[in-house]
Amino acid sequence: MSTTTATLGKKSAPIRPARILLHLFLAGAALAWIAPLAWAIYAALRPYSETSEKGYVSWPDSLSFDNFTNAFTQSDMSHYFVNTMIIAVPAVLLTLFLSSMVAFYVSRFDFRLNLALLLVFTAGNLLPQQVIITPLYRLYLLIDLPGITMSGKLYDSALGLVLIHVAFQSGFCAFVLSNYMRTLPHELTEAALVDGASVWRQYWQIVLPLCKPAMAALATLLSIWIYNDFFWALVLISTGENMPITSALNNLSGAYFTDPNLVAAGALLTAIPTLIVYFVLQRQFVSGLTLGANKG
Repeated sequence: MSTTTATLGKKSAPIRPARILLHLFLAGAALAWIAPLAWAIYAALRPYSETSEKGYVSWPDSLSFDNFTNAFTQSDMSHYFVNTMIIAVPAVLLTLFLSSMVAFYVSRFDFRLNLALLLVFTAGNLLPQQVIITPLYRLYLLIDLPGITMSGKLYDSALGLVLIHVAFQSGFCAFVLSNYMRTLPHELTEAALVDGASVWRQYWQIVLPLCKPAMAALATLLSIWIYNDFFWALVLISTGENMPITSALNNLSGAYFTDPNLVAAGALLTAIPTLIVYFVLQRQFVSGLTLGANKG
């Protein structure tokens, strides 16, 4: 009887105004984020002749995927997608590998410059990219790599983009991974050290496997950031065939005329790989973001 009364009391509890405001705010924020995407999809499904006559705020006469097909073929998107994979995959793997080594060193070993070393890596993210673009551009032109890159230089090569992404993203990853590794019990590496495990074995076989959630979360973020990069490719790549997929959208813009519906379809197509990466690593991404908060 008391259980039933308690249940009825819970059900009849009044809804607090603050909770209503919270849900209204969240619903409004969700709509604010979804509205541009929904508008882009709506525009991409309509022909330009119809929107130019009736305007975009009008009921459609027909919806089709012709803009998506034309955007994919006219921009040669498959070629630029391969270029992006050549840049993004090595950049993500190298960034995670190098930053995890730095994070392991500063989190598992105590020395005087421990914190200073981590701050040096993290400070690189505070430097605006536009500040160093001029000296970096000249440096890339001076570095000759005959037989290694098609251009013979570090400039106008996929290797140059990979290196700049690794340099700029390693600081953030080292900071996140070092904080994550500090939550791991030191008894794990101490026991391995007693058993005769080398430093490399402690890193590769003990600590690194425990960092899979954090590594997956960083891999998701890095994949999206590097995939969506336009600034470095625009400055450090001069040959159109070497551009990543973000530059393929430029092929949809003419000198005197641009079809906004076609560009919207192309932008939606370029976003598909990042969505695939996120959905594949969604569980690890969420657990990597929340696991550190549950320690202690």
